Amino acid sequence: MAFTPYSAPSTSDTSPVIGEINDDTQWPIYNPRRKPGQTVYVITGANRGLGLALTTTLALRPSTVIFACIRTFTADTTEVLTSLPVGHDSYVAPILIDATVPLHAKLAVETITHRHGYDHVDVVIANSGISDYYGTAAETPLEALRTHLEVNTIGPLALFQAFLPLLKKSSNPKFVAMSTGVASMTEMEAMQVMPMTAYGASKAALNYIVRKLHFENPEVCCWVLIPGWVRTEMGNHGAEVVGMERAPMSLEQSVEAMLEKVRCSNQ
Repeated sequence: MAFTPYSAPSTSDTSPVIGEINDDTQWPIYNPRRKPGQTVYVITGANRGLGLALTTTLALRPSTVIFACIRTFTADTTEVLTSLPVGHDSYVAPILIDATVPLHAKLAVETITHRHGYDHVDVVIANSGISDYYGTAAETPLEALRTHLEVNTIGPLALFQAFLPLLKKSSNPKFVAMSTGVASMTEMEAMQVMPMTAYGASKAALNYIVRKLHFENPEVCCWVLIPGWVRTEMGNHGAEVVGMERAPMSLEQSVEAMLEKVRCSNQ
């Protein structure tokens, strides 16, 4: 299959947030939507697929703030998020983060603290990822592998590094990254039919990184979630590659199971 290199969108947009906030430099920043007791989430890849489903479900909860990170910041992509129904004292704020631009994660931290007035983040869900090439290891272009590693492995690490100071200020901080069964070394023999070398390798590397983060940062609960083979655009395309009509798991099933694991997780 031909490989089309991932192309990051323009980073000229320097207003990566929507919300009723001000630009005061004094602390605490006045934000009329900031309330005591809110749980603060950061979710990447939040405007489509699993990310949007997670954001939609969490937004309905009371006292929940979701900083919904997207890589293309336009009126259309932000409206999907700002128009979501929300629970009491909850809101969704879109923020610009492209996984290939490490500076974006740092700027997102500044937006959350200096423009929204939050001094902590409770849960970071590194959901964004790509699966742009299907082929055997022998035929996978090296550029395809590099691109998948940049987005699926280095992107989540940059996210963790940027948000660690805010996570440490939470009473129950959690960092969750999306992985896949395709990344399993022990199950590889049973999955020979899956021609996903670049995707699988990048997620296997992600598994290692997150495991290291878990041991090196005991104050933050770090782990990977495997959402299953879900009926998203990415999941259905992968199913078609191996001759299936669609992925076997619904978004609703996946999100319900993942959020239950997030709820129950601890150190």
